[in-house]
Formats: sequence, C-alpha cells, structure tokens
Amino acid sequence: MELVRTTSDNVDFQRLTRLFDDYLVDIDGDEKDFFAQYNQIYLEHVIVCYDGETALGCGAFKPLEDHIAEIKRMFVLPEQRGKGIAASILNELESWAKESGFTSCILETSNQLTSAIALYKKSDYNVIPNYGQYIDVESSVCMKKIIN
Repeated sequence: MELVRTTSDNVDFQRLTRLFDDYLVDIDGDEKDFFAQYNQIYLEHVIVCYDGETALGCGAFKPLEDHIAEIKRMFVLPEQRGKGIAASILNELESWAKESGFTSCILETSNQLTSAIALYKKSDYNVIPNYGQYIDVESSVCMKKIIN
C-alpha cells in the first residue's frame, strides 16, 4: 500500500470522488446539491492510497482559517473497507497539515456514516458544534482534533 500526495487534478482522486458522490446521493437525498457546492472545488492537498496501480481510497484537506485545516473527501472503496486504509489516509493528511503549519483539523460528516464517525473518534476527534455552512444542517456531525 502506498500513500501518494497529489492534488484534486489526479484522475484517480476524481474517479474515487465521483464514486463517493454517487454513494452519498442515497445518504444526503435532497441535500446533495447543498453539499456538492462545497465539494466540487480544487484541492491542493490530496492523498490517494494505491495498491500497485489500483486506487483504493482518498482524502484531502483545505485551509479553513488560521491554523485550521478541514478534512474533505474521505472515501475508501466499499470492498476495501475494514483494512485500515481510511485511518492511514487520515494519519497522512494530519501529518501533511501539521507540516504545513496547521495546528488542528476539523471535518463534517453525515450522522448516517456511523463507521466514519467511529473512525474519527478512534483517531481522537471530538464532536464540536456545527461550523460554517453546516450550522443549521441537522444531518451533519462536525468534529475537531488538535494536531500540534
């Protein structure tokens, strides 16, 4: 397994995030267009996990505000889940964010993505009040971790 630092121009990242978006349609339902506007952006800090030439999962972060990085687009192919890939991607994103001068990471996920929430809690993220565009979104769970 290899973790590659890249950008959202990476074709494997684009393919994985299209699969992720398709997966989220069932979860987000009527809110999918709301979330899409915040996800269809250029990302300078992207991790793609490979097994040989095969992309298994991805994640990214973007600067949110001073010293806070927002974790975005975490996804692992369904048939590859349960192998520690998401945790590896998240750890690499946190390391990269720390190297880039960030002192904490925050994220938003759906309250229906219980396995994602469990991963974040296991990785020392704590639930925080919803931030930014997620303040009044009842299906959102927001979390934060200090990485310094």
